[in-house]
Amino acid sequence: MNASSGEQADAQPAAPGDAEGAITPAVGQAAPALAAEPAASTLATELAAPTVSRAYRCQCERPIFLRNSECLACHTPLGYVIERLGVMPLAPAAGEGAQPDTFTVFGDPHGKTYRRCANFLTPAGCNWMVPAAREGEELPPDTHGLAPGYCLACSVTRTIPDLSVEGNGELWRKLETAKRRLISQLLALGLPVVSRHADAVHGLAFDFLSNTPGGPHVMTGHQDGVITLNAEEAEDAVRERIRAEMREPYRTLLGHFRHEVGHYYWDLLVQPTQWIDDFRALFGDERADYAAALQTHYEQGPPPDWADRFVSSYASTHPWEDWAETWAHYLHMADTADTAMSFGVDATNVELTSDLFTPADLWQPDDPDAGKFLDFINGWVLLTNVLNELSRSMGQPDYYPFVLPRAAVGKLQFIHRVVTQQRPGDAPSMVVAADVAESAPEPAQAEAPQQAPGQS
Repeated sequence: MNASSGEQADAQPAAPGDAEGAITPAVGQAAPALAAEPAASTLATELAAPTVSRAYRCQCERPIFLRNSECLACHTPLGYVIERLGVMPLAPAAGEGAQPDTFTVFGDPHGKTYRRCANFLTPAGCNWMVPAAREGEELPPDTHGLAPGYCLACSVTRTIPDLSVEGNGELWRKLETAKRRLISQLLALGLPVVSRHADAVHGLAFDFLSNTPGGPHVMTGHQDGVITLNAEEAEDAVRERIRAEMREPYRTLLGHFRHEVGHYYWDLLVQPTQWIDDFRALFGDERADYAAALQTHYEQGPPPDWADRFVSSYASTHPWEDWAETWAHYLHMADTADTAMSFGVDATNVELTSDLFTPADLWQPDDPDAGKFLDFINGWVLLTNVLNELSRSMGQPDYYPFVLPRAAVGKLQFIHRVVTQQRPGDAPSMVVAADVAESAPEPAQAEAPQQAPGQS
C-alpha cells in the first residue's frame, strides 16, 4: 500500500536519484541520536510499537521521507543506511584517508564511511548507501555478497527492463522504488535478505521482464528464489486494466512483491523446518496438485464460503497461495501500522461496525506474545476504519478493501510467529547469509521475455 504525505514526499529534490533503496545491522544496536523516534500516540494502546520508525528527520529537524536523497529545506544530502534502518542526513567524509564522494552520517564524523549506490544516477534513482573504505583500508566485510558498487536492494535485481525502449526507464524506477520499500521492511523484521552473489542456491533475485512480439507472455511468479515480474505492470493503466479483468479489489507493485517474496520465505523458513506440520494444519497440504488447483480456480472460481476462511478469493486456490496472500497481508499490516505509529496517528476514537477479535480467534492463544499480537490485529481494525473513510472522502477506492475473517487471524499469528522466532532476540536485525561467493556482474538488461514457471 502506497501511502505518502508531507511536503518532501511529493517534491523532487535538486539532487538526482531521488528514490528509495546484505548488510547485517548489529543485534541490539542502540538507535543513533539522529534516528527518528516514534511519536507518542494513544494508538499505542492498540498497536504494538513499530518494528522500526518510518518517520525520519533531517539534521535541520525537518521531516524527510523514504525516497528522499536531499533535504528540500537545508539541502543536506540524505541516504538510506541499512545499519540505521532509515534515511539519514549525511556529511562529506573528512579526515585522514577520506575518499572523494564518500559520506558519514551527519554528526558522526568518525563513524562508518559510505558512498552512493551505483544506481543513484540511473533511472532507478537509488538513494541507498554502500559501505566504503578510507584510503589504505580494505572494504568492510558487510560489502561481501553485493554486486560491486551496488547496495543490497539493487544487488538482488538480476535483470532490468531494456532501457533502449522508450518508457522503460520510468517503469524500472517504479519497480525499484517498490522493491526498496519491500527490502527495507524485510530487514526491519529481521528476515534474511541475501543476494545470489552471496548465496547462489538460497539467495534472492528479481527479473523485471517485458512481453515482446512473438515471444512468450511474461508471467509474474516465483521459482527457487527467483521472482519474475512483468515490468508492464509498473504502468498504472495496464495494472488497473488487469485488476478489473480479474475482478480484484487491490493490485499494486508492492502487493506483487510482498506476495511473491512470501513464496520465497515459505521455501526458506517453513518447508524445510519444524513449522511444516503446523502449516499444513492451518493452511492445508501443499502437496496437493498445484496446476490442477489453479485450473479449478480459473474455471470454477473460489468456493462460495471463501470470504469466511481466506484473506482473498485467490488465497482459496491452494495452500501455497493461501500462505503467500496471508503473508502479503501481514506485511501490509505491519508496515502500515509502523508508519501510523511513527507519525502519531490516533484511531482509538473510531466507532467500529464489527466486533473485535478475541483470544479464541488465535492459533495459539496461550503463546506469551498472543496478547500483544491480538492488540496489533485489533489496532489494525481501528486504523483501517479511519483509512478507508479518508479514501472515501477523496472519492478513492477503500485503502484496505478487505474484511479479515476470523479464520485468517490464526494464520496471521502463525506467520507472525515464523517471522519473530527466526530472528535473534527482539532486535530488528537481519540473519546473516551463507558463505560469500564471488561477485557477479552488473544486472543484465532483458532482451527477450521468458516464462516464469512455478508458483505465482
